[in-house]
Amino acid sequence: MKMDMENLLQEYPLLKRIKKAEEIVWLNPEKTSFEESKKNSELTMVDIEDAEARLLRFAPFIMKCFPETKDRGGLIESELQEIPLMENCINCKYDSKLSGKLLLKKDSHLAIAGSVKARGGIYEVLKHTEDLAFKNGLLCETDDYTKLANEECRRFFEEHTIQVGSTGNLGMSIGIMSAAIGYKVIVHMSADAKQWKKDLLRSHGVTVVEYESDYSEAVKNGRKLSDENPKSYFVDDENSRNLFLGYAVAAKRLVGQLRDQNVTVDKDHPLFVYIPCGVGGAPGGVTFGLKEMFGDDVHCFFVEPVQAPCMAVGMISGLQSEISVQDLGLNGLTHADGLAVGRASGFVGNVMRPLLSGEFTIKDRKLYDYMRDLWETEDVFLEPSACAAFQGPILIQSSEEGNDYIEKEHLTDKMKQATHIAWATGGSLVPETIREEYKRTYLED
Repeated sequence: MKMDMENLLQEYPLLKRIKKAEEIVWLNPEKTSFEESKKNSELTMVDIEDAEARLLRFAPFIMKCFPETKDRGGLIESELQEIPLMENCINCKYDSKLSGKLLLKKDSHLAIAGSVKARGGIYEVLKHTEDLAFKNGLLCETDDYTKLANEECRRFFEEHTIQVGSTGNLGMSIGIMSAAIGYKVIVHMSADAKQWKKDLLRSHGVTVVEYESDYSEAVKNGRKLSDENPKSYFVDDENSRNLFLGYAVAAKRLVGQLRDQNVTVDKDHPLFVYIPCGVGGAPGGVTFGLKEMFGDDVHCFFVEPVQAPCMAVGMISGLQSEISVQDLGLNGLTHADGLAVGRASGFVGNVMRPLLSGEFTIKDRKLYDYMRDLWETEDVFLEPSACAAFQGPILIQSSEEGNDYIEKEHLTDKMKQATHIAWATGGSLVPETIREEYKRTYLED
């Protein structure tokens, strides 16, 4: 492996900078036109529409179990907010040279779980619930799905278990929804998971198993234990198509939100989207959906911590899940707990190969700086890992690589009409005491 690694570093020099935990901007050389990418895609718009229809069927049930979703008719959806003061801040403070309009997609404030994971995690639990209910004669597609909340159904689901490995937010979304349906729930949490997230899960009756190792180990153990129980279902964040499609539905709904704000997306009005990335499921699913909706007019970038850039390492090397950040000598430890993943999803990496525009990495210190910037300018709180998203708009027009991308895509004269979306992945459930602690956190590089 040592000799192979030396060759790898020679072949992909950017990995040398990643190995030193330097911030990088990477442009994906394998990105193709959307039409070209569709030829080899195993998933299509039909799959997204199927997922969307399922969420609509479950909306009355969600509304019954979670009254806070009533204002959206049982749909779990977030606001798209313009943040002009933050845009002015990053231009003045970091000389970002960002032109166009900066928006915040507030998945940080999604009902039930307060993070982007409320999309994929809850969708997968609902899909599994529907499958079980159909198979056992408890439900058919034309029924009112609120019947799933009755005593007979609850007794049935109490005999079944759902398990998941998580650094925090996925565990919360799956734990809270599964417990509401009646399942026994076991969440396997890595060492990076925050204590308040474990406490919240336990308050919902969820069993939390703690590991001293990283995310990959928690997933491996969770999968093994689940496989031993025929009535247990394991939510596999590394390989799940259902999770992926739950996230993809967000893009379909974004079309209407942009239209409502009179935002045009076409070849003369490009859309740039920046999404924090851990194992890859959430940003991958959102990106897949966005490309289905906007094709070549949307440009998607992931952002990862310098100590845990697993997707960047997998995609740059071409090895996907066959390489970890630890193989490069990085420790995988980061204050961005939701992004503390050492090995990316190979499934997502392969889907992203022709779709993703590129990657940014970010030092932990900046997570807190950007968090304070947003709080002070827009009075919006995000957890530090969600603030990784701002590395994209800060660098897209101020870095050499970002400008190379804009030039290569023939967008130089169109950036004034561009729309930039920082995808906020979590934060609304963070307890007040922890928020204050975060606001007082200042790190050295």
